[in-house]
Amino acid sequence: MEQHRTRPPNDGPRRGTPHQPARLPPQARRGAGGERRPGQGQGTRRPGRQTGAAARTAPPGPRLTGLGSGLFCVLVMFLLGCLDAALFGGAMTVYGVLFLPVCVLTALWVRAGDVLTTPVVVPIAFAAGLVPVADGGGGLLGRLMGLFTGLATQAGWLYGGTLVAGVIVLVRRVRWVRQRRGRRT
Repeated sequence: MEQHRTRPPNDGPRRGTPHQPARLPPQARRGAGGERRPGQGQGTRRPGRQTGAAARTAPPGPRLTGLGSGLFCVLVMFLLGCLDAALFGGAMTVYGVLFLPVCVLTALWVRAGDVLTTPVVVPIAFAAGLVPVADGGGGLLGRLMGLFTGLATQAGWLYGGTLVAGVIVLVRRVRWVRQRRGRRT
């Protein structure tokens, strides 16, 4: 049985928002001879583009989603773990030092809305990259024992990287919330 709407659709602007004129395609903004009409497109700002101080304060680099930042961090740490195992024989200090810039990049490159995923992703990536570095005897149990030993002995690097990423994330999150509040008022 088909049910009909009992209320009319609400397609109008929300209460308290100023009326915005419809955006015209570029062809409609030009005169008959192809010249721009006065006031059309000149001096107006496109929504979504940052200018001035807002463009200068945006952190550099790509914008990754929460999942993308997790994949980036895990993949980079695994590759760095393989590189450490091949070049330095699995030196745990080298691996820990390489972990810190990956934490910083992950915290800076994640989107503002997904920024709180970084402190969760970073320790997982540390453990994933530790697999090729961990010393263990033969077999699965030896590899697991080496992984747990590596996690226990390198906890300082793990906590330090997570702390650095957490501080960057908190600063970015506070700035993002303040910007959103500023736009609302």
